[in-house]
Formats: sequence, structure tokens, C-alpha cells
Amino acid sequence: MTIPVSRITTVCCEDEPLARSHLCELIAGTPALELCGEAAYGASALALIARLRPQLVFLDIRMPELDGLSVLARLPYSPSVVFTTAYDAHAVQAFELGAVDYLLKPFGRERFDLAMTRVTRALAAADDIPPVQDRLPTTGTPVTRLFVRERGRIVPIVVRDIEWLEAEDDYVTLHLRGKRHLLTITLASLMERLDPRQFFRIHRSHAVNLDAVVSMEAYDAGRLSVTMRDGTQLTASRSGTQALRQLGV
Repeated sequence: MTIPVSRITTVCCEDEPLARSHLCELIAGTPALELCGEAAYGASALALIARLRPQLVFLDIRMPELDGLSVLARLPYSPSVVFTTAYDAHAVQAFELGAVDYLLKPFGRERFDLAMTRVTRALAAADDIPPVQDRLPTTGTPVTRLFVRERGRIVPIVVRDIEWLEAEDDYVTLHLRGKRHLLTITLASLMERLDPRQFFRIHRSHAVNLDAVVSMEAYDAGRLSVTMRDGTQLTASRSGTQALRQLGV
């Protein structure tokens, strides 16, 4: 008698029809996987995953309604997740959220099979992975370490070493030790995760590590010029200047 081998229940979430069809074909052609459902939009993906509770989710990062990162953060449990995207700017954030792998489109069978190897190892190593919300810092608990991409590697950054931060649309550039590192997160969202006693937003585009401030002096009647350890001079906004003055400056 042949004992049936249980397959990994899988959901495919991808808004591009051709890409979704290609991914579903790869899943269907993998004996270890059982395709349970498909979704093309973020909200429907969230509802589908929450209802079916599959073991594995292939999740496109850029989808209408909700992006993949938001879908993952809102799930009531933690499936194994493989992100798919045509952009590599979100890799760091994907791995921060505990993604098993990150497939850069277009990808073929060989790269898909490598992802499956990682999925199998991840499922074997952890029978009970805590929800992603539990892996993220809770409100009032500042992060002490961030992860960035450097020469093709994911490397940790000690938060207290960051000298200042610069907002660039939906990205933040970290400045430390003469280097620049890009994170896919807004400055407002990142500031919520940092220690407010150490990091201070002086402008809508800039925040500083107070320990890395060398000096401050009047820029004009209503604003201060802040000189950082690396020699950079940042101009505080009027509201940022008022907040600095409340610190006793």
C-alpha cells in the first residue's frame, strides 16, 4: 500500500495575468505543491489567505488596493512567503518581514526550484512560526538593528551608528560612517520604530541622531543650521527649530 504524501498547500497572489499564469504553471508542475487559490488584488489576497490558511504564499509586492508587504503584515498567522516582483528595491524589507525567498521577475524553473528548496528547509525547521506582527517591534519598543543591501548581500546596521536620515519619497537614505544605505520605508514610518530620545526629526526630509550632532547655530531669524559629525549641514524647518529649542537649544 502506498502512503499518500501530503503536499504543501499554496496560494498564488499576482496582479499581472501572464505572470500569474506562469507562476501557477510552475506551482502545478511541482509535485510537492498543491495550488489552492489565486488572487489578483491585495484586499482579495488578504481575504483568501486568511480564509484558506495555506502553508505557502507566493506574493507579488506591487498589487492594487494593498501591496504585498501590507498583506503580509495584516495576516492573522504566518505562512511561509516567497515574494515576487519586477523590482529589487524591496528585498531588504521583505527579508525583514521573514520572507523565505524573493523572486525577481522574470524567473524560470531553475530559480523557482531554488526557492522551493528554501521553502522546504524553512518548513522543516519551524513547525510554529510566530505571526509577523510578533516579529516586528511593538509600539514603544525601538529597533536596535536594521538590514540593508550592500554589494549583493544583506547586512545588519546598528541603529545607534546612524548619523542622520534623509527622506526620498517612499525611501529613506541612512547616512553613517561616510556611507549611504537605502531602505524601502517612509521616514514617518521609520521614525515610529526609532528611539525618540535619540532620533529627532528636524525637517520633513531629515531626521538626526542627537548623539551625532556637533553643533547648532542660527541659519536665519526662525531656523537653525545643524552640523553633523560627518560635516553635513542640515537646515531645520521652523517647526523643527521650535522643537529643538524645547530641548534647551
